[in-house]
Amino acid sequence: ATGSDNSVTMWTSDGTGTYELAEIDDAQSSQRYDRGTTVKLFLKEEYWGLLSEPKIKDVLNKYSNFVRFPIYVNGDRVNTVEAVWARDPKEVDEETYTEFYKYIANAIDDPLDTLHFRADAPLEVRALLFVPSFHSEKYGMERMEPGVSLYSRKVLIEHKSPDILPDWMRFVKGVVDSEDLPLSISREKPQDTALIGKLKKALTRRFLSQLEKMAKKQPEKYVDEFYREYAHFLKEGICHDYEFQSQLSKLLRFETNKNTTRELISLDSYVGNLRPEQDQIYYLTAPSREAAAMSPYLEAFEEANVEVIFIYSAIDDFVMANIANYEGRQLVSVEKSDIDLSKFGKSKSKEDDDDKEKSDEKDAKDDEDSSTKLSATEAIDVCTWMKTSLGDNKVISCRPSSRLVNSPAIVTDNESGMMRRMMQMVDNSDGRDSMPLPAQTVEINPSHPIIIGLHKLKETEPVLAKVLAEQVYDNCLVAAGLMDDSRTMLPRLNDLLISLVKGAEANKK
Repeated sequence: ATGSDNSVTMWTSDGTGTYELAEIDDAQSSQRYDRGTTVKLFLKEEYWGLLSEPKIKDVLNKYSNFVRFPIYVNGDRVNTVEAVWARDPKEVDEETYTEFYKYIANAIDDPLDTLHFRADAPLEVRALLFVPSFHSEKYGMERMEPGVSLYSRKVLIEHKSPDILPDWMRFVKGVVDSEDLPLSISREKPQDTALIGKLKKALTRRFLSQLEKMAKKQPEKYVDEFYREYAHFLKEGICHDYEFQSQLSKLLRFETNKNTTRELISLDSYVGNLRPEQDQIYYLTAPSREAAAMSPYLEAFEEANVEVIFIYSAIDDFVMANIANYEGRQLVSVEKSDIDLSKFGKSKSKEDDDDKEKSDEKDAKDDEDSSTKLSATEAIDVCTWMKTSLGDNKVISCRPSSRLVNSPAIVTDNESGMMRRMMQMVDNSDGRDSMPLPAQTVEINPSHPIIIGLHKLKETEPVLAKVLAEQVYDNCLVAAGLMDDSRTMLPRLNDLLISLVKGAEANKK
């Protein structure tokens, strides 16, 4: 290095942790060290490959591509890409953002959204983050690596750092630069993990605020472009990132039984539509909207005019269990047995239908041999008989229900069908046999013709009654998504069809 008096100082080190400083004469200085700093590096022969021009350029491109001073190798400038994140966001146009995104992410698509900001607290940071228009995991490809690199003063500290964003944000691409972070000689890990922790929280909070802003000001873009593509990652965050669970929960969107157009609503919207007497948030797990709409678990809620959230995947069960409570209201599966809907009464349309039915009944002649509902004693009698007939390995308890409308029976307090499918896949992937289905809690509808018929048949035709009870039980499993192999029902269904045919022939005679 040259001093102000043209003297030259030479720094030397053998790499063992010590160094020497020495002045060299003016003659040598004027010939070789007229300006600036010269660093000479001597390598052992086995490392000479590191001195190849392509290797040197690769290292410079990786670690120093954005430094503001020009870097030349054999006369060619290496660092030609501008550090866009260091500019004022007001001065950067959309085209520049897109070009930079494609460069750092090695992408062919345009970014769906861009977040460019500078913050001074809790530490100084400049960040430029991008949301791609799509992600690769949905195509069955391997789990994505983190997509954001960490810099300090435009010098790379860690490429695709796993430390500065939570794992569920691995779809985000971009650059984070903080002058408060110390440079590491290895440039692999930052020295101060506490600072990294603060940086991680600040970036996550700012990114979630950006999503909240999009959801509020551009709801169609949020739902159609972002949420439908990245909902899985938000749900993953709810299950694993408790600190931001509340913010993430507000970003969820669901279909409900009230939104026939398949519009997605937030939990805040659901809570805003609650009936005055409602203190719980109800949800139903099903493989599709069509299956949810036909579910026997929905019947009572439809009759009471209560909104129910529809969820369609196994991860949604985990999400609901992890949220558990939202805005002071418990999230409850409609498959639970202790749900009391009597406080809601009936919907206006249902009351009108019931009034019409009562009017029609006054004009109709009662058939003394038929009954529209079992008595409490008769219903309990059927329950006791069904539990005994089906066995303890299938039924843990059986009781009459007031929640069923059009279905003869349901099973309650069970694991969801989607959850069971997922657990079976895990067991099968490990080479283990799937766990057998545990005994179920059965609720029967005392007003349903099948249950009324069972009450009579168990005395007059006990063999047929047992076959019918087994079919009713399996139908409950199908409705709950718990039937592992529906083909096991076929012999019994054939027996029931034979009985039906014989009965029809006997009636003709």
